[in-house]
Amino acid sequence: MTLLFNEAHPIPLHAIMAMIAIILGGIQLSMKKGGLIHKLLGRIWVGLMLIVAITSFFIHETKMWGDYSPIHLLSLWTIFILGVGIYYVRVGNIKRHKQVMIATYFFALILTGFFTLFPGRVMHQILIG
Repeated sequence: MTLLFNEAHPIPLHAIMAMIAIILGGIQLSMKKGGLIHKLLGRIWVGLMLIVAITSFFIHETKMWGDYSPIHLLSLWTIFILGVGIYYVRVGNIKRHKQVMIATYFFALILTGFFTLFPGRVMHQILIG
């Protein structure tokens, strides 16, 4: 983890929050839905996801459009779709809430997490060596 903490800020915060969100999201997917613990962990997970998305705007390792890249479009989408997921649960459309949150977990965390494992990236060095 020393390699991660030696990275420029906000990369360590971004990566740690993403790792926690992956673990917490996996727990959420495996547990009973609708109870107080699910709701509490869901709120924490949404907060973690917002931190991950927002901190990404301050990471400029891959530049395609000025300081930004396609991953930043995913960050914008993540912020928007988290709001959609919250909207669905608040109006009682649990089926759509579930679909949105599961898709967000897999596309915004798992799929993009694989991209961090490419050679030359810090997470590749940490996890693969």
